[in-house]
Amino acid sequence: MKILVIDDDAAVRKFIVTTLKRENHTVFEAENGNEGIQVLQHERDISTIITDLIMPEKEGIATIMEVRKLNPSVKIMAISGGGKVGPENYLVLADALGANATLKKPFSGQELLMSLKLME
Repeated sequence: MKILVIDDDAAVRKFIVTTLKRENHTVFEAENGNEGIQVLQHERDISTIITDLIMPEKEGIATIMEVRKLNPSVKIMAISGGGKVGPENYLVLADALGANATLKKPFSGQELLMSLKLME
């Protein structure tokens, strides 16, 4: 599976990428929504996107909406630690806007892989 990971936190991104590569997925990385959209436009066969919701430049909600216009068939997992208001509000919104799955930070590698499997 080709997966794009979009997260502005380098440590979180590295954890997700390492977890996915261990399972033999091909993984692309971006640190914000703008970068993520560029990668998606270049790598047309990405099947899944894992995106954080709170990021500088282009946050996850706007990214999800743009991805849905560019490639409606791509699977999207929204992840969030929530910032000041808590992750639930953002994750509910992401779900309403077309995310296939949501995951609240912090999560384990096992939880990540299980959520990915449920999206297939």
